[in-house]
Amino acid sequence: MNAQTLFANATVSRIQLSVDFSEPGHYILYAYHIIFSTSAVLLSGSVVIGILKTKHLRIQNRFMFMLSTSMSDVIKGLYAYFSGLFDGQEGFPFRNGIYNILQYFLGVNLLVFMFAQFDRYCAVCYPFIYERFVSRTVVICVCSYCWFHACVLNQLVKNLIPGLIANQFFSYSVTLLQIVVLTNVGMTIKLFFVAKHQVARDPPSAERDSKAESIKIIIVVVIIFLIFWYPAFINIIVKQVSKYGIYPKNDGTNPFLILARFNALSTSGLYIWGSPSLRTAVWRIGWYKVLPQCKRR
Repeated sequence: MNAQTLFANATVSRIQLSVDFSEPGHYILYAYHIIFSTSAVLLSGSVVIGILKTKHLRIQNRFMFMLSTSMSDVIKGLYAYFSGLFDGQEGFPFRNGIYNILQYFLGVNLLVFMFAQFDRYCAVCYPFIYERFVSRTVVICVCSYCWFHACVLNQLVKNLIPGLIANQFFSYSVTLLQIVVLTNVGMTIKLFFVAKHQVARDPPSAERDSKAESIKIIIVVVIIFLIFWYPAFINIIVKQVSKYGIYPKNDGTNPFLILARFNALSTSGLYIWGSPSLRTAVWRIGWYKVLPQCKRR
């Protein structure tokens, strides 16, 4: 059975694919979605398992933030199977969507990144206050709030509140989102100068190396996240306030969403790249058996 026959059968059974395989590029795009989604789930899932199985990682606050975003990325990777392979669209006009799940989990990551930046700033600049008041329980509560606000609260507003109030809440959410993005940018710049001047003045020690590593990771992760996500955000705003903007056939062929979804893979990859201890934990969960020829450095 060739690809076009498969597409025809899927259409008859009311499950349309994202592409009709009428062009060679459709095969490449479809293969990309499969490879990307599988890679995102495996990589982010490995980070989640590696942190949960390693005690000395679980007791560190910064790895709780990594755990939260990686769990979100696992769900986004699973969602990418549906949105990339089948004909669905979350935005207007809504078609075969699953309740804007990608936007909500992108919101989870944005909020968690913001609090992670504040966490690193306080840990470096105010270590005594940080050690006294910012416990792992506090960090877990903050991450839980990010999930509640971005997922549960938005769903409750969308489905239970009258339309007029829901529209007002949506306007408030867009404003809040812009504030969060600006805060992320501002804190990224602030942390860069903290790493360049304050951490560099500390005497060599394991604690100094840990602080420098954590700041480097959060700076790079936030910059890459915003680079991949911001074009989709700009396109949405342009479409809402004008007649311009790009209107792809579906989410599977939307270049902005394809770029934004790449964060599900890049974030966990950057965590592993920037943290040798996490890299070791991920390697030990079983990848050394899958890739025996690759020796851990």
